[in-house]
Parts: sequence; C-alpha cells; structure tokens
Amino acid sequence: MKNQNMARSFANAFAGLWAVWRSQRNARIEVGIALAVVAAGLVLRLPARDWAILVLTIGLVLAAECFNSAVEALVDLAHPGYHALAKLAKDTSAGAVLLLCIMSVIIGLLVLGPPLLERLVR
Repeated sequence: MKNQNMARSFANAFAGLWAVWRSQRNARIEVGIALAVVAAGLVLRLPARDWAILVLTIGLVLAAECFNSAVEALVDLAHPGYHALAKLAKDTSAGAVLLLCIMSVIIGLLVLGPPLLERLVR
C-alpha cells in the first residue's frame, strides 16, 4: 500500500510540473534558457563545482515558478475577483521569481563568463 501511495505522490508531482509547463509561458522560456546554459556548459567543459552551481540555480528558478503558479491558483480560488490583497500576493510571488531570474543571470555570467571569454580570446 505504501508503494502505491508513493507512486501516486510522484505521479501527482509530475502532473503538477506538467500543468506548469502547459500553462506558464515563462516556465517554458526559463526551461529554454536553462537548456542553452547547459549546452554552453557542455561546450565549455565546466568542472563539477560549476555544474553544481548551475544546476542548483536552474532548479531554484524553476521551483520558484512552480510556487508562483501555486500562489496564483490559490489566490484565484480564494478570491476570483479583484482584491488589493490578492494583487499583492500575486505580485509578490511574481517578484520573487523575477529576483531569482536576475540573480541567475548574474550567477550565469560569473560561472560561464570567464571560460567563455578565455575561449573567445584564444
């Protein structure tokens, strides 16, 4: 019985990821950027430490997008019409994703910039 419950939990989690993929344009954009970063990392043959930083950063941005989607859905469920507090909750959640995206660009530049610059100078 526990295995079925665990399997169901994973199925539900993947269904949530699929729902975010289908409904959130920004999530698809973020995945596209992540794939470009991974391709750049492969071309530049980054060391494991740099991969760890990039994978963690990518995961944080995508997780934040999932949390943002959950906040938006809950707010819409609780108050379908306009309300200033509903707007604040949605804007704050979206702002957290934006902040992580800005930080991820900085991290990407710090990790990918030096080896890319070295390769271009050669």
